[in-house]
Amino acid sequence: MVKLAFGSCGDSFSASSIKAYVAEFIATLLFVFAGVGSAIAYGQLTKGGALDPAGLVAIAIAHAFALFVGVSMAANISGGHLNPVVTFGLAVGGHITILTGIFYWVAQLLGASVACLLCSSPPTDRLAIPTHAIAGISEIEGMVMEIVITFALVYTVYATAADPKKGSLGTVAPMAIGFIVGANILAAGPFSGSSMNPARSFGPAVAAGNFAGNWVYWVGPLIGGGLAGLVYDDVFIASY
Repeated sequence: MVKLAFGSCGDSFSASSIKAYVAEFIATLLFVFAGVGSAIAYGQLTKGGALDPAGLVAIAIAHAFALFVGVSMAANISGGHLNPVVTFGLAVGGHITILTGIFYWVAQLLGASVACLLCSSPPTDRLAIPTHAIAGISEIEGMVMEIVITFALVYTVYATAADPKKGSLGTVAPMAIGFIVGANILAAGPFSGSSMNPARSFGPAVAAGNFAGNWVYWVGPLIGGGLAGLVYDDVFIASY
């Protein structure tokens, strides 16, 4: 059962909440800067060459490492979401209110946008900002792929970070979350771009001024993340 709660202004504007928004902004900025930066660096090293297997592995590792660090640095302050879909998935299970979640979204989208604007400034201003795009499949198929891989991401978040019975497993939550993102990039990157994160797709679109197909990276992840939150919270957490 969906457990969405609107929340109160007093809670969403408390000192701890403001600190959480700042933490989400900074952590998302650093994560997206490293992720987009790795793709830009690949383009620089290959003189704009097509993505090859070695490049895919390097970009997946960069995202996995950056997310691992980003979640770790924000976990004790904001929970380390760094992703509007993670926030939405946790809201579905009643772990964060809608009002607070909205401010998380604003912080995450701003962080991603600033990161990509920094990536497009000197000395990389001559290089194109890589945006997520569908390749070799239809947009609907890309959306379905994003549903599946984002389900895996948010399910991992619930299992390792949100579950009250996680115990010592919570100490490896940032690593597990980074690993599933890296693995999903290896699996889906050549097809859907493997976003799993609307902020990660929104930032480059802002910097490049190109929102073509961006809806895929909102609709797919939101469906996948929402389903993961619903399934894990109702089937497992609700049982105890």
